[in-house]
Amino acid sequence: MALTLDLAAVISTTLEGIFYGFSVFMFGMTLYILQQNSRRLDRQVNYRMVAVSWALLICSTAHMIIDIVRVCNGLVYKRDTFPGGPIAFFSSPSESTFIAKNIVYLFQTLLGDGVLIYRCYVVWQSWLIVAFPILLWFWIGIVSAVAIHASATVPAGAGTVFLTRVGQWITAFYASTLATNFLVSILLGYKIWISNRRTSRIRQGSLLPVVRVVADAGLLYSATLTAALACFVQKSNGQYIVLDIVTPIISITFYMVIIRVGLAATHRSSDHHSSASIDVGSGHHHHSRGHSGSRSGSGGGSGGGSGRVLTVGELESQAHPMGRLQVHITKMRETDRATFEAEMENDTGSELDRKVSGLDGRIGI
Repeated sequence: MALTLDLAAVISTTLEGIFYGFSVFMFGMTLYILQQNSRRLDRQVNYRMVAVSWALLICSTAHMIIDIVRVCNGLVYKRDTFPGGPIAFFSSPSESTFIAKNIVYLFQTLLGDGVLIYRCYVVWQSWLIVAFPILLWFWIGIVSAVAIHASATVPAGAGTVFLTRVGQWITAFYASTLATNFLVSILLGYKIWISNRRTSRIRQGSLLPVVRVVADAGLLYSATLTAALACFVQKSNGQYIVLDIVTPIISITFYMVIIRVGLAATHRSSDHHSSASIDVGSGHHHHSRGHSGSRSGSGGGSGGGSGRVLTVGELESQAHPMGRLQVHITKMRETDRATFEAEMENDTGSELDRKVSGLDGRIGI
């Protein structure tokens, strides 16, 4: 049984609603992580990432609402009034709700890919590395705008997106955004892996979990785009299903990186404070023993009843050994911005983790 357009619309809207629910939950978790890490680092909340999180949520919500309206119009309100019925309604490239949802998808794609490129720049600190991805980003915007314009000018009843000139621009769009995501994900993972190798001898933690986070987010988004491109090339109506779930997945991949890296950084900080508390407690215990031993020695001298001064030899022969005294020294260092940039190659894991989260590398999460 072939997948009809009205059935594809129902399935796509249902799946989009499920993924949208996950994205809303992860949005709340993202804001919580950003706030908690700002308290842990004693810094101001990064409002850039908060703004991006809200923008992605707004785009996902708008796309979800448009799809609900689209399904209601095609299957209920315009079922008997639209020429050709529901099949013609959902296949029309120039239908207003189809144009509106693609405009929202365009903005969300540009936002998601832009954040990914920004993460790459923060980690590499080099415009040369991200020059080609930035060119691809502009190309995606141009191709998308042309595709939307071509779709809006298709005459009613002229055919589907597979049979008009819109198809070639949609294919170029999918291929471009897939190449951008794949390239930038590789650059991110490679840089973090190299940094982990350089610092593995002088630091306790490993950055390989961060590489896995970046890889997981990149693979999820790339797999979705690959499926959409494959369905479109094969002229399958399944591309409508994949197209609708891409929007919440863009938000999910963005939230995923911040949540997983933020939770890992919080866990690592908790372990550090726990071990520091144990060391401080042990040092205080030995310090008390040292004072106790001194008091015992003095008591032994006065307990003899002779009132004489003890010699050094008699002190050394006392039965009470002296306790050990542990001294813990905390070293604090101030680093200016120029020194920070010069020490990028020896960056610590926690600082690099914050950079990979897509936040400003100089103010952290």
